[in-house]
Amino acid sequence: MLKFKKTNYIQVPGRQQPTVPEGLWIKCDACGELLYKEDVRQNRYVCYKCGKYFRISTRKRLKMVADKGSFEKWEEGMEGRDPLHYPDYPQKIAGLKERLKIDEAVTCGVCTIHGEKAVLCVCDGRFLMGSMGYVVGEKITRSVERATEEKLPVIIFTCSGGARMQEGMVSLMQMAKTSAALKRHSKAGLLYVSVLTDPTTGGVTASFAMLGDIILAEPGALVGFAGPRVIEQTIRQKLPEGFQRAEFLVEHGLIDGIVEREDLKETLARLIAMHRQPQPGDRYGVQEPKAPYPANSPWKGRVAAWERVQRARAQDRPGALDYIHEVFTDFMELHGDRHMADDGAIVGGIGYLDGCPVTVIGQQKGKTTKENITRNFGMPAPEGYRKALRLMRQAEKFRRPIVCFVDTPGAYCGMEAEERGQGEAIARNLFEMSDLSVPILSIVIGEGGSGGALALAVGNEVWMMENATYTILSPEGFASILWKDSGKAPKAAEQMRVTAEDLKELGIIEKIIWEPQPANVENISGIAQAMQEGIRGFLRQYLPLDGESLSRQRYERFRRM
Repeated sequence: MLKFKKTNYIQVPGRQQPTVPEGLWIKCDACGELLYKEDVRQNRYVCYKCGKYFRISTRKRLKMVADKGSFEKWEEGMEGRDPLHYPDYPQKIAGLKERLKIDEAVTCGVCTIHGEKAVLCVCDGRFLMGSMGYVVGEKITRSVERATEEKLPVIIFTCSGGARMQEGMVSLMQMAKTSAALKRHSKAGLLYVSVLTDPTTGGVTASFAMLGDIILAEPGALVGFAGPRVIEQTIRQKLPEGFQRAEFLVEHGLIDGIVEREDLKETLARLIAMHRQPQPGDRYGVQEPKAPYPANSPWKGRVAAWERVQRARAQDRPGALDYIHEVFTDFMELHGDRHMADDGAIVGGIGYLDGCPVTVIGQQKGKTTKENITRNFGMPAPEGYRKALRLMRQAEKFRRPIVCFVDTPGAYCGMEAEERGQGEAIARNLFEMSDLSVPILSIVIGEGGSGGALALAVGNEVWMMENATYTILSPEGFASILWKDSGKAPKAAEQMRVTAEDLKELGIIEKIIWEPQPANVENISGIAQAMQEGIRGFLRQYLPLDGESLSRQRYERFRRM
């Protein structure tokens, strides 16, 4: 299973990032230890004492990522510009080319990564701090344009101090030019992965570095528009420890994850494979369900609605991640809403079912007190709904089906959620999901609380587990509002018709996933297997449909209600 890893390391304020000098020994500027160079090389230029990442050259980066002998350079020998007639600028460029044996601050070309073909651009911080002048912008733009023509994914390793001062406004224009080329590449339905390395700042951060469909970072990488020194001098405040580091970016929802160098090549190859464009009507080889799904519960007799409520809320009831790992293979979790935070109450990413890539999103509660605090008891904030919508839009771009697992007592109703637009975030999901051009299946696996649940349940079909509930609000709230007595919650549950059987009868859901006994860790495999068979049938039915048919079917489904 693919995982993003975090590396803890010692960050010494004010110290320069270490480089790899010639000789047998290297001193790590983070922990101060003297390191044997060969051991550092074997450890992919990571300090084996404290985990600090050394900056590496273009040649070393290509050796780590590209298959041996596969890299073919593009756009070499391009003429530079000296619009400001800056003193000795052309001579400086010529000297760096001669000394570093690279063409400019970026090297572009095509290669294979574990056999997966991709366009690769590698920025090199040794060349004028990787700054972006005309040649850097033009090389990246031409490479992206050629990738668009040849229908290839693009991967860019960023390392830059920003726009190149010696070229003035000409340098600034490269931000717009590279971004426009990537927009055309994106409209063609092609994958762009940005890998942020230390440092990535200024105009590069404000352009191609932060535009990836998937944005990864190396542990500890400094990433920001304005550097820490500039910020401190401007606002006269001491910045918190770890500010603008990769770990900070994950926490604040700005990137998908952190990947260690030892996992990077495998991660990139898997991402390319996951984002291959299917052909219209392609079922991706999804298998025929082995047996028809049972229409009726194996249990006789009726269970009281309030008991269903208690079962839906049970502490040992499996959550979204439990079903994701049981039903799908090679799940890769992606993080963040790209604006504010990574909400732990909503998880999402890409997994496989029978070789079919599926975007999977779920509301996740915790099993322990600590987990419940991290997951906010399964109550999403606006950032969670925006993360979910970001992943759904990405699924639409790459024509992947979407499966949502619904399990929330309701959207978070705290003051800060209101300040950040909770209502707008839910409304936006309903608005956008209604017209997505890929199949959407929503499964209520526990509590389906109010609009907070509906924000992930605008599907072509909605299913419920036998002991799940789906409600306008909690039975306690219903009883308090209408009868001024929350103690009448059991009576309210019956009145509200919250059970799967009730809602199927009302036409709110299409299918019930039966539980031979209330779902728990002991029987999840059997339940998940039945769920998997049902999902196979759903995908075989809906994947061949075109986008217009899918959105029309979804519209008509809710129009009937």
